[in-house]
Amino acid sequence: MTGHTVDFSLSEEQILLRDSVDKYVREECTVERHRQLGKSDPGFDPAAWRTFAELGWLCVPFSEELGGFGGRASDMMVMAEALGKGLVREPFLHTVVTCGCFLQQGGTADQQQRYIPEIIEGTAQWAFAFAEQSSGYDLARVEASARPEGNGYVLSGRKLSVLNAHCADYLIVSARTQGDINDRDGLSLFIVKTSAAGLTRENFVAVDGSRGAHVELDGVEVSADQLLGNENRGVELIESVVDNVIIALGAEAVGAMQTLLEATVEYTKTREQFGQPISKFQALQHRMADMYLKVEEARALLLNAAIQIEQGSDEAPSAAAALKVKVSEAGRYVAQEAVQLHGGMGMTDELIVGHLYKRLMVLSRLYGDESWYLQRFSALNSAAA
Repeated sequence: MTGHTVDFSLSEEQILLRDSVDKYVREECTVERHRQLGKSDPGFDPAAWRTFAELGWLCVPFSEELGGFGGRASDMMVMAEALGKGLVREPFLHTVVTCGCFLQQGGTADQQQRYIPEIIEGTAQWAFAFAEQSSGYDLARVEASARPEGNGYVLSGRKLSVLNAHCADYLIVSARTQGDINDRDGLSLFIVKTSAAGLTRENFVAVDGSRGAHVELDGVEVSADQLLGNENRGVELIESVVDNVIIALGAEAVGAMQTLLEATVEYTKTREQFGQPISKFQALQHRMADMYLKVEEARALLLNAAIQIEQGSDEAPSAAAALKVKVSEAGRYVAQEAVQLHGGMGMTDELIVGHLYKRLMVLSRLYGDESWYLQRFSALNSAAA
């Protein structure tokens, strides 16, 4: 990004979108709501999801031909940051951003017309099933198999920790159509109805209270028109989609960090020791200044990655990897400092601080942790050199 300036100002539409989400978050998204929804079966509020559809939020990333807003990476960034500030539990990241992006980038015209309107209307939930017992963070390391049979395929295998799968109507499943577990090629993606014969789900609750399921595929039959993207070329599509997802994930994390920073500054103004607010202590001022710097570093990398992806730049994968590293590192730092500066109250259920801490832990590991993306960043830059 040296040598030229980039306009970081938001468009009129983006400001309206941000204000719309901010208003909802301010009025609706209390800690009490978060705690209550954490005890419910879906883990989010289906009525709120319908409201999101009515407000037009679920259509943001989709093309205008499909009834969408035609939003780009920066639109998703604006929206996800505003949602992240309020710790919104609804599965926007999984259904709209992740699976919506798969359908936009890899879907045929028929698939897009069939599935995307249901997402926009808020009537279908989706999840991406990629992780396996021995895959680690390697999205290409897949043992689940898709065997050609008749006019379609038969899927077998086990997918772990599929966030939002507990309530999903459809899964996007990565499975091997050729080669072995160590091959990058030979991976394909399939749209699978969760009601399909041979598919079973074992529900779980993640550390931040969000829900998902481990998914068993035992001879699940899918037709040829449920193949998503090109056969054997699934890895390229997965990597492209995940780079886009990292923008929304990173924006949500920046929103969460911003709220942690503001809550900490506010708390130190009201908490007194030795007859004065602890915000007057220079040591604590330095620590809050460091928190502020971490948030701004993450925001700068977020803006850079969103712009690179929007411009279709060759540097987009590297920018996304750098953002993911910073989100993990800064998220951990800001969350730990917020908890410590709140004292013992930091991790109590009554304050938003502990809930945001747990959410940042989940976001920091989703699709790969700090060290995984540091390796990816190095490998991408070595290849470009």
